[in-house]
Amino acid sequence: MSVLLFKLRNVPEDEANDIRELLSGHKINFYETTAGNWGISLPAIWLHDKAQLQTARSLIDAYQQQRQKSARGAYDQLRQKGEQRTVMDKVRETPLLAAIYLAAVLTILYISIMPFLGIFN
Repeated sequence: MSVLLFKLRNVPEDEANDIRELLSGHKINFYETTAGNWGISLPAIWLHDKAQLQTARSLIDAYQQQRQKSARGAYDQLRQKGEQRTVMDKVRETPLLAAIYLAAVLTILYISIMPFLGIFN
């Protein structure tokens, strides 16, 4: 019976490809499901054989720990050099877009709390 191994929703394509290669390299038989036409189904990697679940899970866990360490190292390196982008850097690059987002947030906030403010008048 098939068993869910790895959900692919919001997973970067390079990570998904690495997982596929990892499983194929260790001769673990798997298949994938997609999100479907409307994007509401579960995109995931499934195993055909439940007996391979423990092996596959340990391979993926080791891969993700290594990926997390390398990502953290790259982040720390950029931060030490002062090249890590911040929110203010993004605002400086596109001030008009930032102003539009801020106006949208404030409008939604106003519309959300306006009925409650009318009670006290």
